[in-house]
Amino acid sequence: MPDLLLELFSEEIPARMQARAAADLKKLVTGHLVEAGLTYSAAQAFAGPRRLTLALTDLPDATRAVREERKGPRADAPDKAIEGFLRSTGLTRDQLETRADKKGDVLFAVIERPGREAAAVVAEAVEHAVRTFPWPKSMRWGEGSLRWVRPLRRILCLLHDEAGATVVPFDIDGIAAGDVTEGHRVHALGEVRVTSFEDYAAKLAAAHVVLDPEERADKIRHDATQAAFALGMELVEDEGLMREVAGLAEWPVVLVGDIAPEFLDLPPEVLQTSMREHQKFFSLRNPATGRIEKFVTVANLEAPDGGAAILSGNQRVLAARLADAKFFWENDLRTIERVGMKGLAAPLSNVVFHEKLGTQADRVARIEALAREIAPAVGAKPDLAGEAASIAKGDLASEMVFEFPELQGVMGRYYAAAAGHDDGVPEACEIHYRPLGPTDAVPTDPVAVAVALADKIDMLTGFWAIDEKPTGSRDPFALRRAALGVIRILIENDIRHPIFTAGMNAFNRHIAEIRRHDRKLLLSETDLAAALGDLDTDMVAEGTALLAERQGQLEAEEQSAAGHSLVAISSLGRFIDDRLKVLLRDRGIRHDVIDAVAGLLHRDVVAVRVRKAEALQSFLNSEDGANLLAAYRRAANIVAKEVEKDGGDYTAAPDPVRAVEAAERALFEALGTLEPDVAEALEAEDFTAAMAAMARLRGPVDAFFDDVTVNAEDPALRVNRLRLLSRLTALMAQVAVWDAIEG
Repeated sequence: MPDLLLELFSEEIPARMQARAAADLKKLVTGHLVEAGLTYSAAQAFAGPRRLTLALTDLPDATRAVREERKGPRADAPDKAIEGFLRSTGLTRDQLETRADKKGDVLFAVIERPGREAAAVVAEAVEHAVRTFPWPKSMRWGEGSLRWVRPLRRILCLLHDEAGATVVPFDIDGIAAGDVTEGHRVHALGEVRVTSFEDYAAKLAAAHVVLDPEERADKIRHDATQAAFALGMELVEDEGLMREVAGLAEWPVVLVGDIAPEFLDLPPEVLQTSMREHQKFFSLRNPATGRIEKFVTVANLEAPDGGAAILSGNQRVLAARLADAKFFWENDLRTIERVGMKGLAAPLSNVVFHEKLGTQADRVARIEALAREIAPAVGAKPDLAGEAASIAKGDLASEMVFEFPELQGVMGRYYAAAAGHDDGVPEACEIHYRPLGPTDAVPTDPVAVAVALADKIDMLTGFWAIDEKPTGSRDPFALRRAALGVIRILIENDIRHPIFTAGMNAFNRHIAEIRRHDRKLLLSETDLAAALGDLDTDMVAEGTALLAERQGQLEAEEQSAAGHSLVAISSLGRFIDDRLKVLLRDRGIRHDVIDAVAGLLHRDVVAVRVRKAEALQSFLNSEDGANLLAAYRRAANIVAKEVEKDGGDYTAAPDPVRAVEAAERALFEALGTLEPDVAEALEAEDFTAAMAAMARLRGPVDAFFDDVTVNAEDPALRVNRLRLLSRLTALMAQVAVWDAIEG
């Protein structure tokens, strides 16, 4: 069975496009081959600065012959129905067969397709891939119509096995497939003829081309690390830059250069960012000082002078770039020295955050007020939280962040420290943006936690207030990330503060701004009344309680604004609830367990819900948990059935004096002993202990159902026993909604 080797050789492919291009080539070619009936056992795709390569193993020599029968309309069907069937099969009327059927004569099409040689199918697949390739950007050149990311120069396409190699014959816009490629443009001029993938890889290596991008990255990483070690330094890891540089050099050669002394006192993040963004240089850090003192550049050739000329040119260009960075740094520091961080941030009053949500300065004012409110709940001093929030966005107005937006936050820390702020304020300026992704660390310092929560809650409530919510996959303001950030901060810092109160206060500020600027964004009174009618009654009551002290003094319009806040916070609560469920599922919690501990977020602190879900799942996985769940269902079903039958109310306390059976008395005794233990464990939020206490009910409950007839002939005994079962289910309901659990 032959193997396939395909190479598309062109002028330089942008590094950022290479990995996707290799995957697209593999998908397009293999998809076409398989659809045509040509299978394979393994596939490898590679990308480099000038070539895309695909290698497939164990293709059959030809596709199988296919015989297919299709049942058509009746022989006496209307002409249009028969014509449609003929079009779908590609046959003519005289090629159809007529066969007897229980409903009459029916037309059948027998379609026979002979097998095709592998070379013909491969040629067709490659041409289709080249002509439909999904480059983000492409170009035409010369007089042809073919489009490619850069001019396509050669196509190498071979089918090879032990007997030898055969060129797959085809031509795309004058570029004929062959068995020739090219090596390094400097070290190995001329054509390289190959006969197999193994021969191809070996001859490319001899021609100073490393085919595999992972191998190129490993070589760069190894050589740069060794060079740094020899100088007593360490390589600053940057996987994104590593992937990009590996796509720039076919034959990577690591060179170490010097940074001019006048730039060494720049913040290391500034040096690293400037060198990465402008020059694609790696940074070498002195572990003793933490300073970036040298750089690594990757050449695409082995220079006769050992790279001296390359380094000299790079160092000149780098000096000019770093001179700009130094100017920004020193100019920003002069501004801070003159007017402080708040003076640096003054231009934010002229920067629109969102046309419906005001300027960046308006946003900072809201975050400051909210951070002060949140601070006591997270262990921070309100004045420190407010101070940090008031300057946290100040670096957005700096020249450095204008040049390097990715340094926002980082420069805020440096500038806040330079302005004399301390007690965790500079650190909060840097890390209040976190977490930026699912693996990013969350803030843990109380001041930073307060500002981070205020920042994200303001984002969420603001866009909910103007009805700019995520829809489908569209989330232009990263609100899902903000919601997950709030959840992770609350969970990982074990914060007990419900977010409902903070959210309501933030919404009220936004609604006040909307009323001041654009009343049309608010619901009509009729729509508002309908929306409030759809809310959870407990939510309405709790939200109204927040305003109870002044509710009587509210003007009608202010009451309407409060109603708008309730509508919006309800919708946002469901959104955050959905994000929390996703996070819990990712942590291995069953969906029914998640539902069993679910409650409106304002009534159930997020961190508490997570611990409750983990404890409940662990309990249900035990034998005691499974049996107690069965007992709960039996008790709940009995009570529900009797309520449905006679409409009685069995929630009153049962009378232990009426317990005549030993098992009945034992259950009374067990409940009387365990109820304080469960209440104490729940008060301490020790859900594992609460579950362990309830597990002690298993024996008494099993004995009760074995030995006691609930629906006794004596009406007083029957009512007392139903009340006893209600007492049991009420105790268990304090921990979870057991009816939500499956199985």
